[in-house]
Amino acid sequence: MRLTRRTVVQASLLGVAGMLSTTPTTAQSPPPGPTPAERERLAHLAADLMDWYEAPGLSVAIAIKGEPVYVEAFGFADKERQETLTTQHRFRIASVTKPITSAGILLLMQGGGLRLSDHVFGPNSILGDEYKTPPYRRDIERITIEHLLTHTSGGWPNDHDDPMFKNKQMNHQELINWALEAQPLRWEPGYHYAYSNFGYCLLGRVIEKITNQTYDQYIKSALLTPSSVSNIQIAGNTLAERAANEVKYYSQVAGQDPYDLNIKRMDSHGGWIAAPIDLIRFIAGIDGSRGNPLLSSDTLTIMTTPSQLNPGYAKGLFVNSVRNYWHTGSLPGTAALAVRTHTGFSWAAFVNTRTKFVDVLDSLDALMWHMVGSV
Repeated sequence: MRLTRRTVVQASLLGVAGMLSTTPTTAQSPPPGPTPAERERLAHLAADLMDWYEAPGLSVAIAIKGEPVYVEAFGFADKERQETLTTQHRFRIASVTKPITSAGILLLMQGGGLRLSDHVFGPNSILGDEYKTPPYRRDIERITIEHLLTHTSGGWPNDHDDPMFKNKQMNHQELINWALEAQPLRWEPGYHYAYSNFGYCLLGRVIEKITNQTYDQYIKSALLTPSSVSNIQIAGNTLAERAANEVKYYSQVAGQDPYDLNIKRMDSHGGWIAAPIDLIRFIAGIDGSRGNPLLSSDTLTIMTTPSQLNPGYAKGLFVNSVRNYWHTGSLPGTAALAVRTHTGFSWAAFVNTRTKFVDVLDSLDALMWHMVGSV
């Protein structure tokens, strides 16, 4: 069946209904992958989405209980050079970085290194006097780790004033000091949900303060390497800094240049590059679907329990009432998602473009539900 814009939406609804009634496999052997005929059908579904959104490349990975059953790539990593996309090619994952950062914070909490109630700024806080709190803005000193994880700090939302997309020449310390001075909180900490990239930037600095390592060093050593994730790094900013096996990014929105961003500074809220299989392994590492979970069941419950201010968001994860959790990511030139369902399925899908009128993420999500539900 060929996938049109209407059938993408219909597929999402059918896929959700089907997945909610699915019983996870209990077999000990690896689950079987798609048959050749099913693979052909999945390739048609992928081609339709790519045609509709003019996406140069699409890469997907699907697993059952952490075991990969379908890992495939379509199209081009670089269309000018006709470089064929492979499953090893890496994409900017944008805000799919946030569950990685959240898991790193919760791993520190699990080991006794911090508490959710710890304050971030001011006297007796984690960051102490490293950043100067303006004396007329003491409300900043009430922000806790939990506020940052749940986007309830009271400030710096992801809108036209998002600090992470301003002052591109500044480093982390310069930007944070500027934001604390120039952008007062809009709401009292703990009383309003507002999705905040800057909040997760601050969590990266918390990790560095506690561990005495750079953010990426700690995440790799404590979280990713134990999860068998090695093909991942913080992205470069320019096309000249394109990493080995990294795709080229294509924007379809006038004025949005994928290579005019300070991606390195986005490290803990949107800076990683990875292949879809890396996200599958990360999910398996934290939930223990392949054994030896990094996060205890209690810690994973904390990570996936929604805040009182937003029943659809927990700590670095979107959640719903049937205990599915996921995150999406979007930057000029890239769209990404990673999903874990309560039935034991997990998947990730990336494209190296971002579209003009309709958010490709909605249809990418629908495509993956349909792929899983059609096999």
